[in-house]
Parts: sequence; structure tokens; C-alpha cells
Amino acid sequence: MLKVERLTKTFGSLVAVDDVSFEVPTGQMVGIIGRSGAGKSTLLRMVNRLTDATSGRIVCDDVSGAAVDVCALKGRALRQWRARCAMVFQQFNLVPRLAVMTNVLMGRISYHATMPTLLMMFSDADRALAIRALQRLDMVSHGLHRADELSGGQQQRVAIARALVQEPGIMLADEPIASLDLRNATIVMDSLRRINKEDGITVIANLHLLQTAREYCDRIIGMRKGVIVYDGAPSQLSEAQAREIYGSGVQGDEEEVELALTATSTRH
Repeated sequence: MLKVERLTKTFGSLVAVDDVSFEVPTGQMVGIIGRSGAGKSTLLRMVNRLTDATSGRIVCDDVSGAAVDVCALKGRALRQWRARCAMVFQQFNLVPRLAVMTNVLMGRISYHATMPTLLMMFSDADRALAIRALQRLDMVSHGLHRADELSGGQQQRVAIARALVQEPGIMLADEPIASLDLRNATIVMDSLRRINKEDGITVIANLHLLQTAREYCDRIIGMRKGVIVYDGAPSQLSEAQAREIYGSGVQGDEEEVELALTATSTRH
């Protein structure tokens, strides 16, 4: 169980996330929707501790089952949390000049001392884990290719494989299909859903398009201006509520709102 309690993040006078609270049961797939600037990415970055909260708590059970305040973690405990709470980014965050296999193995860094990692000294068990992850994403045949030789969709699948070898309990995906075409977006979303179902990994994904969240997620959280304005089942989200999430009140933004609400699903 992941619990977010009254989480707030400010940047000077700007309140990016405003007193947000919710709970995510283990194994749920959650889609967080909203316009750009709604606070979705900031929220995920706080959960992963890539940025610190201004106030509030994030509570999750550790490997022993004891409740831990994620916001208070430091040093090795923080590194362990980031391994357990893997992050997949919109821009993939791969090392372009390195081979696909090496990029995936980077997901094992938190399990090893610094020097062996710098020398790329990974165990046979690590390599076997990486191969299995690539097989699941249908990317094992590209294992020796440089990352920058791949398409965007292929790179995102490599990024998911890297997250998988962290052996996480939670996978956060920040706009994982925003820069992909329809075919690759479908492959990536199918992969995240399969990992969620087969491995029981909690998946929390920021998604711009409502239809994608409806088709893949067990639950939708809608954010607007840093505040949660909807939290419930995809089937219960009305058009009026969706327009509250995506509407800006700024004249001339109607086209962007309509795209988010009515864009073609990632599924064929």
C-alpha cells in the first residue's frame, strides 16, 4: 500500500501540488490525467524522491512490512527506495552511446558497490535478469545495438526493461507514450499493463489522453492546478468531470481540451 498524505510542493510563490492525498493498493494500475502543468510530473517525482516535498508524507511498507515515511529517507535507504519504486520517463533517459544490454543492466546499480558498477562488472545473474526483461519486451535481439540506433518506441521498451531489473514493487511512468506514434504507444501501454497483471507490480502512469487511461487503468486520478478533482473508476468519470479536469478557462484552448478528451485510443 502506498499512501500519499497532504503532499504539497511549492516553487517560490507557485504551488505545483496542493495538499494532495490518496492511497494506492498493491497491484493497482492508476492513470493520472490532466493538462500540462497540472502537477502530474511533480507528484511522481516526489513519490520517487527525485524532488523533495515542501510538506506532507509518503508512506509505504518496506521489505519487512514496516511502514516507512519515504520523505524522511536518506543515504542507502533512499537508494533502496528508488530501486523499489522504479521510474520510466517520457524521454527514456538511456545512455545513447551504450549498448541496450548495458543500459538495462544500469537498473542493477543500487544492488552493487560503486566501483564494480563503474567498471560495468555485472554478475551472470544480473545479465540473465536483463535478458529475461528484454525478452518480455521483445527487445532481446537488439541487446548489442547502441541505444541511439533504436526508434523511440524501442527505446521506451528498453527503459521499461531497465525498470524491471530493479525488481520494483512500484513502477512510475511519467508520460511514457507522449512522444510515440500510435503503434508504439500501444506496445508500450500493453507492456505496462502486462507487467502490472503478471507481476503484481503497482503501476502509476501520467497520461495526457483520457481514452488511454480509461482503457488501461483500474482507476483514474484527475488533477487540475495541483489539486485532485477526480479519483475513481474510469467508467464513472463523466464528460462534465473530464472537462473540469482538462478545461483551462482560457479562451482559445478548446482544441487542446477536445484532443485530450476525444483522441484515438492507443489500441487498434
